[in-house]
Amino acid sequence: MDTIQLRKTVVEKLMKVIDPETGTDVIRMRLVQDLSIDENGKVTYTFRPSSPLCPIAVPLALMIIQAVEEVPGVSSQSITVLDYIQADQLNEILKSILEE
Repeated sequence: MDTIQLRKTVVEKLMKVIDPETGTDVIRMRLVQDLSIDENGKVTYTFRPSSPLCPIAVPLALMIIQAVEEVPGVSSQSITVLDYIQADQLNEILKSILEE
């Protein structure tokens, strides 16, 4: 699968990840940004919770990771959380989860 098709499939999968507080998917809410995929199938993106104090940032990040992981052709992924009060801690946790 080429990177253009893989990106389209990843976006389609992410459109099924719904923010439970708003009922809107993470793509339309622009919570997932800077999505890129390299020739080896590594997906890199930024997750910006809807507010710096978002009470569901952690479960939402995990739902996003799970959705990306389920796309055939994705070899690995890298997520960076920005604009969240505990972004540094959450980035460390997510990094350790993705390295398992």
